Amino acid sequence: MAEQDQRAERARIIEAAHRCLASTGGASVSVSDILAETGLGTRAFYRHFDSKDDLLLAMFRRDHDRVTAELQTAIASAKNPEDALRRYVQSRMRLVSEKRRRQRVLVLTSEEVRRARGYDAELNRAAEGAEAILALIVEQGRDSGDFPLVTDVRADARAIAAVLQRAFDEQILRPSAQSAEEASEQVIDFALRALGAPTRGTSGGTGRREAAVGDRRG
Repeated sequence: MAEQDQRAERARIIEAAHRCLASTGGASVSVSDILAETGLGTRAFYRHFDSKDDLLLAMFRRDHDRVTAELQTAIASAKNPEDALRRYVQSRMRLVSEKRRRQRVLVLTSEEVRRARGYDAELNRAAEGAEAILALIVEQGRDSGDFPLVTDVRADARAIAAVLQRAFDEQILRPSAQSAEEASEQVIDFALRALGAPTRGTSGGTGRREAAVGDRRG
């Protein structure tokens, strides 16, 4: 089988697994269920995956890599570190504000996927990758003077990531009084205050976020 055909066949199986999980609300599905959805046989399955767990992790990894690529594209055209931070948060929260993306998140965090052997390691890899991108934004803001209160890039990025994850979880796990857009703005405001980013006045001038500066500088 040509390499292009193999890639197409692998993608076909991954998408079928996603559709099966979506149709069951994330409940258990079998390899037979997935193959029935694709119209392929077991030989095709084991040509690409060692087990169902291997397939589920491949599905998780593929979606994460796509989200990471979109995130990097979103921040690549940012005008400055503050704009990059805003785009970062908005891009992440868009995963739960758009119906199609939200459905994919629900599948990837379903009990069936979380039971896959190796899931925790993949989840940690995904979190570390996202945090590394955020840390780079924080570092650039520190170096440019846009984020004057940064003292520990990694620690500050980790704190912002934790707040963002909580807002994300509140949107995906249970009904929230806030929209995803409102939650995004709250996270962005928290992050900019914590980092000491300048505020934009109505006259176009800038002034420090006094509360945050006072708290952090004493």
